[in-house]
Amino acid sequence: MNQKLRLDAEKAIYTAINAVLPEKAVTRALAGKGFPGRVFLVAVGKAAWRMAAAALDVLDAPVADGVVISKYGHLGEPLPPLRFFEAGHPVPDENSVRAAEAALALTEKLRSDDTVLFLLSGGGSALLEKPLIPLEELQELTGQLLSCGADIVEINTIRKRLSAVKGGKFAAHCAPARIEAVILSDVLGDPLDMIASGPVSPDSANCGDALQIAEKYALHLSEKAQRCLHTETPKSLSNVNVQIVGSVRQLARAAGEACRAMGYEPLLLTDQLDCEAREAGRFLAAILRSHAKDGKKLAFLAGGETVVHLTGKGLGGRNQELALAACEGIRGMQNAAVVSVGSDGTDGPTDAAGGYVDGESFDALKAAGLDLATVLKNNDAYHALEAIDGLIVTGPTGTNVNDIAIALLDTEEE
Repeated sequence: MNQKLRLDAEKAIYTAINAVLPEKAVTRALAGKGFPGRVFLVAVGKAAWRMAAAALDVLDAPVADGVVISKYGHLGEPLPPLRFFEAGHPVPDENSVRAAEAALALTEKLRSDDTVLFLLSGGGSALLEKPLIPLEELQELTGQLLSCGADIVEINTIRKRLSAVKGGKFAAHCAPARIEAVILSDVLGDPLDMIASGPVSPDSANCGDALQIAEKYALHLSEKAQRCLHTETPKSLSNVNVQIVGSVRQLARAAGEACRAMGYEPLLLTDQLDCEAREAGRFLAAILRSHAKDGKKLAFLAGGETVVHLTGKGLGGRNQELALAACEGIRGMQNAAVVSVGSDGTDGPTDAAGGYVDGESFDALKAAGLDLATVLKNNDAYHALEAIDGLIVTGPTGTNVNDIAIALLDTEEE
């Protein structure tokens, strides 16, 4: 393994993640703001604890009551008077329902001069859930959507119609109280109604869109679920003010600045990466091969969120699969590396944030008795990267603004 490249890659990643932590963003959004009446706080998502802590610090008026809902292991120390809930992700569980019920009870029968401070970050679709179909059926359907290659917009278009809190329904529940929403976006292009399935945003999709998605992926739906897909969601809301305070664009920009500080010439390829993870990895490897003789120290950046089409039963995530898929293309290059991580510190159902490979990784896999094509077919990137010390493990970061992939060329000439 090229240790210098590994250190450069990790430095760029950690610097970028630190730049999009929610505390400063929430402080900027709320500094100097005053709210009439009582203030109730609802924080949902992987960054919920950090967002709630920042809000309590900056608000002049006390919070009357509130709930913080996050993924298992993502909560910090107590924040009185807020109550904490941990729940399942990416598939909702019983605790997701309990958390939603607590949020609904908190915001029931509010007055018109009350304010609901709604702090939202990625992961909210699973963490806040009041299903209109049996939970077991929703879990199974969520599994179908996650494994069939559907993108996040398609997934959330379906989720909205199967839930009592998504697609603007939570905002409608809070009326006549005002909602002040502060959002960290984890959806490409920052469509408000798709971030965490838009609990406080009018739905831009319609029933026809949902039915087309169900047909496209041949989803197995019960009669009750089919009826939900035919039921329209709120198309306008008059009680919500929204601020987006963080996104993958800021993540990619910060990664580029970190690379520049280390002597690389950064080039942002896209902040809307949206394709198969392994194809993205192969593409980044091809870019490195094309520029290997340029005589420059280069960093190519791609922010966004790829998808994985499950063909096996291995362990991994989209970032690990992206990185692993790049290793054959840069095999033997002494100056090339690819790293890809999720900004939230988790990638798929693993303890890794993503993966790292360089010109030595392909042969290291072979030496470990692993065939790259077989590993990818079985979607087992985690164990393959673990065998060659290619996992990137950050732990929960407290933020969630999509993923960042970086392809590095370290020396002036190979």
